[in-house]
Amino acid sequence: MGWFKREKEGIQTDTKDKKETPEGLWHKCAKCKVIVSVEDHKANQWVCGNCGHHDRINAEEYFSLLFDEGKYKELDKDLESGDPLNFEDTKKYTDRIAATQKKSGLKDAVTTGYGTMNGQKIVIAAMNFNFIGGSMGSVVGEKIARAIDHSIKNKKPFIMISKSGGARMMEAAFSLMQMAKTSAKLSILAEKKIPYVSILTDPTTGGVTASYAMLGDINIAEPNALIGFAGPRVVKETIGKDLPDGFQKSEFLQEHGFLDFIVERKDMKEKVSQFLTMVS
Repeated sequence: MGWFKREKEGIQTDTKDKKETPEGLWHKCAKCKVIVSVEDHKANQWVCGNCGHHDRINAEEYFSLLFDEGKYKELDKDLESGDPLNFEDTKKYTDRIAATQKKSGLKDAVTTGYGTMNGQKIVIAAMNFNFIGGSMGSVVGEKIARAIDHSIKNKKPFIMISKSGGARMMEAAFSLMQMAKTSAKLSILAEKKIPYVSILTDPTTGGVTASYAMLGDINIAEPNALIGFAGPRVVKETIGKDLPDGFQKSEFLQEHGFLDFIVERKDMKEKVSQFLTMVS
């Protein structure tokens, strides 16, 4: 005898009438695996309310948090990468660019714009990790250089939000040249005594770390962000030794003097504003 017995027939749902739960309604934390609605996760600025894990977000999301009312004017939005080396690996570089643009809705791995933050006029450049791993190609370097020029011309503080796997291998030396190019522009910014705030997010690696990401008047990172030149696995294999716990994480770098502050995303706007008010 069963524990339960249906008193009425035909009350179960036929398989053909069952409805699947639509995708994109729920978010599962990559760290603690707690599940919340996407709407709640967005309201919490894409940070896990349970463990504090900061999800990777793109320029559009950072702009919505930092610019007043999320309003800004984009700079050089139509710049696109060329293919100076006619590069091809598993697919042609031009095909990879076109496919990534279609999938991401972005032109390249950095977005630049200007507006106000708590009433202060600022210029922000923010990287997009979902565009070929936020890799630094010639367009990334050019857009950052032009954003710095806009800062210099209008005497507005410059904020750089880094998130990158490093130089873009498909552009070889053209990519590496962007390290010198952007660093030189930042030298001019410093000579003009215009503040530069560098915000490092997960991950910030390779040529980006070796150039503009670590050259801020103040270097700020989000919690638990991976920051370094080569990855931990490569470093371990090179030196042949086990690495300390938390090696290349924000907290480790701050402890060893490479960062000024670690700031949670919800406090970033206020902390940066305070610094710019102080130096102004």
